[in-house]
Formats: sequence, C-alpha cells, structure tokens
Amino acid sequence: MLEYGTTNPEPVQAVHKTTARFDPRRIYTALALVPLLYAAIRFLPASAFTGIIVIAGGVALYELYRLCLPHNYHPTTVGIGLFGSTALIVSPHEPALAIPSLLAALLAILSVPLLVPMPLQDRLRESGLAVTGMLYIGLTLSFLVLTRMLPHGQWLIFFLLLVTWAGDTGAYYAGTLYGQHHLAPRISPKKTVEGLIGGLIAATMIAYLARWWFMPDLSGFDCVILAIIITLTGLWGDLAESAIKRSVGAKDSGGMLPGHGGMLDRLDSLLFSAPAFYYYVTVVGRL
Repeated sequence: MLEYGTTNPEPVQAVHKTTARFDPRRIYTALALVPLLYAAIRFLPASAFTGIIVIAGGVALYELYRLCLPHNYHPTTVGIGLFGSTALIVSPHEPALAIPSLLAALLAILSVPLLVPMPLQDRLRESGLAVTGMLYIGLTLSFLVLTRMLPHGQWLIFFLLLVTWAGDTGAYYAGTLYGQHHLAPRISPKKTVEGLIGGLIAATMIAYLARWWFMPDLSGFDCVILAIIITLTGLWGDLAESAIKRSVGAKDSGGMLPGHGGMLDRLDSLLFSAPAFYYYVTVVGRL
C-alpha cells in the first residue's frame, strides 16, 4: 500500500519519531515472506504461483467482507463470494470454465435473499457487496496469474513487484521529508504531491535497474511509461481501499501480517496496477 508522507512541518516531526520507533515486526514479516515468495515465483511452476494468489486473495476478500457486510450477514454469501473469486483467479488456466463458474456464483449470491428469512433490504445489500467484492479481488488478481503465464512471466512479476515496492518506498520517504501539498486529504491525509513525485522517481530508477538486470527486452521508453503506470494505478488502488476503510471507520483491513496490517492492505496497489501492467506488456510492449 502506497504511503505518501505528511503535509506540514508538525506531522513531519511525528513521522520521524515514529520512524525511530519503527515496528520490528515489519522487518521480521518481510524476512519470512519475501524469500518464500521469490522461490515460488522463480523455481515453481505457474500453478504454484496461482495457488499463492488464491490464498492471498481469499484472505483479502474475507477481510473486505468482514469490513463491509452487515453484522448479521449470512455465511453462505461469504462462501459463494470466495468460490467466485477463486474461480476468477484460476480462470486463466481453464478459460472455458470462467464464465460458467462466475455465472453460477452470481446466481447463487442473488438467490440467498430468496432463501434466508431475514430483512430483505439487508440481504439485497449483502448480495451487492458480495458480488462487488468478488469482482474487486478475483478479477483483478487474475491478471497476476495471466502475467505469470506469459513467456517471460516470472521476470515480469518480479519487475511489477520491484517497481511497486520502489514507488511505495520512494513516496514514503519523499512525502515524509518534503511533503507539503495534500494529494487526497479527504481520503488519505498523509499523501502528498511531493510523495507522489518521489515515488515516480524511485520507480523509474528501479525500472531501469530491472531492465539492465533481467529484462533487456524492455526499452528505455517502456521503463519510464511502466514506472508511471504502476505508480499511478497503484496509488489509485491504495486510495480506493483507503476510501473503503474510511467509510467504515477502520484503520487496517486486518492484522494477519504483523506490522503491515491485513492482506488487503498489502494487495490494494496491485489490484489496480496488475491489469494495467498486463495490458501494457501484451498490447503495447508485445512481450
């Protein structure tokens, strides 16, 4: 999730104090998960990566449902939503099953209000949120699977993750040190224009480094455009999730990842950047 620093001198001081008391759990979590993710992408078949995305997507969707569904939601709705999301994520492996699985999940969710004796307005709202969440998580994450299945898929995934991380880190430090102008104060007050600029610069630098390291098929122009696309769409995804959390009064989507919040907090940027990245490399870059 992108963080874009603060917006005036007083918060800057507060952020520096927080940095001095940096939660070590963030480091421990990263040290535990990053090597496993690298090994899964680098050495295991695409189906193993799909399995990881299914698990991560299921956790993220459950967190979203827990935040947004009415307190008296029916467990059947959640189960159907998880099934539909999983079907969308694995659909690149079996395209012929995608539409039937999605249709079955959609009809099942819409049928729950007809079968459960609860206030109809609650059930209709529940059904709408369930379908939206299923598409929000499952459809967008399916583009990570599609990217991994491309001829240079493992390297493209590494490129996407590295540039996303660079934009995140550059935005955080630039916003912390130089942030003065609000970017989206109503949704995420800590994000600043200066942070966005820092994220774009860092993402571009890492994109060029990745090109030299393992993606020579990318041109210099591709690196610049992809850095911009990944950073801006990642920011948009972050803001979209922030708006959801703010609407229900939540700070994090969950606490599964110590020091990082919930799974949805970690995936929010990729939910928007992965589809944009996929279409660029396949349609424009023709990789």
